[in-house]
Amino acid sequence: MFHSLTFRLLAAFAIVIIVIIGSVFFFTYHTTRGEISRFEQRLEQSQDRRVAMDLSRYYFFAGSWEGIQPLVVQWGDVYGRRIILTEDDGTVVADSDEKLLGVTYQTETPGVPMSATPGIMGTMGPAGADIGRLYISHGESRDIARASMQITYRTIGRFFLWGGLLAIAIAILLTFMLSRRILAPVKALTGAARQFGKGDFSRRVPSRDKGEVGELAESFNTMADNLERNERLRRGMVADVAHELRTPLSNLSGYLEAIRDGVIQPDEDAIRSLSEETSTLSRLVKDLQELSLADAGELNLVRQSEDISRLVRETVTSLQPKASAKHLNISTNLPEGLPGVNIDSHRIRQVLHNLLDNAVVHTGPEGRITVRARHEAGLVYVSVTDTGEGISAADLPFIFERFYRVDRSRTRATGGSGLGLTIAKRMVEAHGGTIEVRSEPGHGTTFTFTLPVSA
Repeated sequence: MFHSLTFRLLAAFAIVIIVIIGSVFFFTYHTTRGEISRFEQRLEQSQDRRVAMDLSRYYFFAGSWEGIQPLVVQWGDVYGRRIILTEDDGTVVADSDEKLLGVTYQTETPGVPMSATPGIMGTMGPAGADIGRLYISHGESRDIARASMQITYRTIGRFFLWGGLLAIAIAILLTFMLSRRILAPVKALTGAARQFGKGDFSRRVPSRDKGEVGELAESFNTMADNLERNERLRRGMVADVAHELRTPLSNLSGYLEAIRDGVIQPDEDAIRSLSEETSTLSRLVKDLQELSLADAGELNLVRQSEDISRLVRETVTSLQPKASAKHLNISTNLPEGLPGVNIDSHRIRQVLHNLLDNAVVHTGPEGRITVRARHEAGLVYVSVTDTGEGISAADLPFIFERFYRVDRSRTRATGGSGLGLTIAKRMVEAHGGTIEVRSEPGHGTTFTFTLPVSA
């Protein structure tokens, strides 16, 4: 419960509400306390001035301080002050506490029951003549903190309390609404992830939300699509590898059994057939090995500056007999002055061979194959164009996937192992280049790859 999103949201809302209400109440309390303190100071000053004026008026009409003691005692009780009246020589003529009458009042003598400041000292008398000195000592100050708290609570504290309770109730309602809205896709993601763990890659999560949760759902669905496609490719790859291995192995087994039974003599033709099947197996195993190395990023490249024009001409020459057998014309369009490229010549020769061999297989008699090269922005672009049958738009996105064939018949006349284009793509990418394909059914295909220019 304490780890659930609902509880965390509720706790977060409650803490925010409590902090806000507490902060407002705290600042309101301190403001009220300051105002009460200033009001008391102004009130005390006003009362002290009134006592001084009343004493001055008494002396003015009476002509002396005789009989002033009862009035000072009364004023001390009314105002809650310690009032001391002295002559000019410091002799006390009136004391609201009736303790210092007739003695000399010494304000700086230690132990005198006065406040830190002796109070208000006023000079009274006509025409500014000194008729005595007045000392007013304030008693203990009122409990301003308690008064401020009471005023603050009575005026706005109850409203804060009810408002806080209402806010918490609204927070609980919002928490359940938001948690349901947020947790619904999260629970769907959790369920789909569990199904993925069991091998079911068909689950998808609805992504109606436009925020972060919606982006998470879309990312999850994209990941699910990739996983499902990879799983499908993995199963297809296993089936394709089994098929590619089964055919030459079956042929080898059949030839050897026939030789053992004496149906076929172990002559030159039989040995040639056995050698061809063995070569097919070796080529498939080699292709798979190179592809696994490329996928793992462990493809060993011995790179140096090479002349791409020479490499293209040599590869075209090696495939010329196969093209001539189908009455195909292979030509090159290589401009003078192409810069050297930083490549592993063996690997790029293999890329060119795969692309040209693929063009020869899929181009009909009397067709044309053209190899072009150009230099642009630090890269050399090499393209192989044929006038063959072309590739449909549905097949183009998958043309570089392993064991993928446009021809579903798996015939060796058009098939090979189905790894040539995949290996070509991995090798070009290992050199830091890219490869792409453009095709239109009935109008041929163009493969173009890039290679970095030597420094």
